[in-house]
Amino acid sequence: MSAKTEKVHFTVYVVFISLLLDLLAFTMILPLLPTLMDHYRKNDSIGLYDWLSSQIRSFQIIVGAPEKYNSVLLGGCLGSMYSFLQFIAAPIVGGISDVIGRKKVMIGCLVGISLSYICWALSSNLLIFIFARFLGGISKGNVSLSMAIITDVSSIKTRGKGMAFVGMAFSLGFIVGPLIGAAFAVWAKQRSGEWFVIPALFALLLSVADLIFFMVFFQESLPKEKRDSNLNVTLKNSKALINVTDLFQFTAVTGVDSNRLEELQNLGVVYFVYLFIYSGLEFTLTFLTHHVFNYNSMQQGWMFFIIGLVMAVIQGGYVRRISQEKTKSTAITGLWLIIPSFIFVGIASGPILLYIGLLFFAVSTAMVVPSVMTLASEHGNEQQKGTVMGIFRSLGALARALGPIFASIAFWSVGSTTTYLTGSVFLLWPVLRLSGKI
Repeated sequence: MSAKTEKVHFTVYVVFISLLLDLLAFTMILPLLPTLMDHYRKNDSIGLYDWLSSQIRSFQIIVGAPEKYNSVLLGGCLGSMYSFLQFIAAPIVGGISDVIGRKKVMIGCLVGISLSYICWALSSNLLIFIFARFLGGISKGNVSLSMAIITDVSSIKTRGKGMAFVGMAFSLGFIVGPLIGAAFAVWAKQRSGEWFVIPALFALLLSVADLIFFMVFFQESLPKEKRDSNLNVTLKNSKALINVTDLFQFTAVTGVDSNRLEELQNLGVVYFVYLFIYSGLEFTLTFLTHHVFNYNSMQQGWMFFIIGLVMAVIQGGYVRRISQEKTKSTAITGLWLIIPSFIFVGIASGPILLYIGLLFFAVSTAMVVPSVMTLASEHGNEQQKGTVMGIFRSLGALARALGPIFASIAFWSVGSTTTYLTGSVFLLWPVLRLSGKI
């Protein structure tokens, strides 16, 4: 069958819908975070918010940072905790699914995510909310599993198209989810008491719908004859799946020749550095628009809508159509585009430059992440695709755990302009590395 007529497997569409439902629930909390932090500041019965704020104020006095950015640092800590838990969970989930199959492990992840939204609905104080985020973080192996499933059912020629569907799910999630969250944020200002119960239950509804949909429509993508045979060995290798040094060395990936392993390691470090810096802008963007441009929750929702729309158009209209031979060049182009994004956002004093920067930001995201995931999926034997994709997802989660907290500290200490312009300089490294120039 020719490359032009070879179709995407039905399972890819199932994964796409499942991811979309999950991401709608996940992204709707983004515009709600400032309002939630304000709620717990006023209503945290056990005093945890006040204690955390006092620790931040002590550091604030040392570095001489403005007090109005304290919520940026606190939000950065919560965001980093969530991603750090994904960093721990993703490779273990991928490795276990290589042994017992994808469906059972995915169902376990979706159940955990649903339970996290139940805890959110019950979070009468900040401690319960943090526990809800903890539970959601350790259950968030479903994204790396989705990529492993697409690798299972796709040929080399259609794998890039399959990964583009993952990117499209993220794009659409960021189009609709934040708008839903922004609407809830506007509604919350007219309510008193535990207003967050309604958006939490809405997220739970989406999550349960995702769970039922997946259980009904997904057929196991990893047949028994292609699975790893020993669960005990997989669990014993958990050190290599969590230890940072082993993770960057891809120690858990065996049976790969030295040249291919070196390519995989190089791709992994490029992906990590890109996401480390990228996630800093991504996370601090809501605080930038709130503190510098005085955006309200609805304006932020529309901002995410535009970003997601651009990403969806690029991924749906271009990225999923590129040939296997152009995957690497597409990733390199996307890596170049993120640099002017940081510059424009950093120097923006009005909406025109801000949105020019966000346009570059959206296009870069649409090109880099699916392309790198496609390149990664070409490595490893059939029994270890889940492990490879789990490690990449874990590297991404580690970057997203560290990036927001470093960016938040920089934003808090020296301001947005210096933070983003410095980031643009450091972003030269991954593009030059992937291009083979350093």
